[in-house]
Amino acid sequence: MKPTKIRELTIVNPFRKWWSWFSLLWLPILLGAIPDSAGAQGPSSHAITIVVPYSAGTGPDVMARDIGEELQKRWNQAVVVDNKAGASGNIGTQIVARAAPDGHTLLMTSNNFTTTVSLFNNVPYDPIKSFEPIIGLGAGALALCVHPSVPATNVKEFIAYARLHQGELNYASPGIGGPHHLAMELLKQVTHIDIRHVPYRSSAGAAQDIVGGHVTGGFLSLSIAAPLARSNSLRILGVASKERLPTAPELPTLAEQGVGGFEAELWFGLLAPAGTPREIIARYNDVINEIAREPYVVELAAKQGIEIRGGTPDQLAEFLARDIATWRAVVKEAGIKAE
Repeated sequence: MKPTKIRELTIVNPFRKWWSWFSLLWLPILLGAIPDSAGAQGPSSHAITIVVPYSAGTGPDVMARDIGEELQKRWNQAVVVDNKAGASGNIGTQIVARAAPDGHTLLMTSNNFTTTVSLFNNVPYDPIKSFEPIIGLGAGALALCVHPSVPATNVKEFIAYARLHQGELNYASPGIGGPHHLAMELLKQVTHIDIRHVPYRSSAGAAQDIVGGHVTGGFLSLSIAAPLARSNSLRILGVASKERLPTAPELPTLAEQGVGGFEAELWFGLLAPAGTPREIIARYNDVINEIAREPYVVELAAKQGIEIRGGTPDQLAEFLARDIATWRAVVKEAGIKAE
């Protein structure tokens, strides 16, 4: 904030001494109390830490670094991205849940935030009570993929093929309880097909074995699947998003191919510890919504297969509650437990 200029005052001599003492003692305090324009600065001059409970290079990590860089420019304030991976995101998430609610420690998270409460017996935080939602930043599409040898060019043909070979086919995912795994379990439940799960340690491993024909198919992030489809290494049957994607309008959704109401995606959200003042939450929400509208930010995210969204804290809160309920039902019916 630029120093406030005080106009020169003409004061009658008897009060000159009084004014000098007043200006020395109280004027700096009064000037410091004048607020900056909304969103012009962060919660204080201290560094902001965005904890990412996943490893570097993942979607939440990329999103945190893009947002952090912009916050640092706009607020002239240090922003540190701290990767605290482990235990399906529980380690880093717990750190933020226990942090001081002063706006200096935030959580950039994804799907595991809402699914771990159903997968683990003891979770060291409550996804609703332990946090204040700030903003839902965006989502990445999941694509249903198969090896080119599978005699199916769309979802209906794949379901028919799977029903003809009940229990004989298998699918890959990057791990038990992850969004790719749960998306296929939801598909199995709503279409009554039986396909065996083969968990991998990463998306790269799962994609590699789909391409190699060692597994029938599986859900992959579109950013991974699209280049492989262009080289005819695998076939994309549809996307699990609610609507067709602006970046890939040629790909139909599963819902429009007859799998009614099917929706599963890789989402990203920013949260603060419970008890963080509402004015701080509002300040973050305002500036990050501004950042999310920047064309180059949208373009950067699109290169990672992420659609930028934004919105209000209440919209994120409603989404989290709905997401917990959806996947709790899927996990219960499938009998899934994290290892």
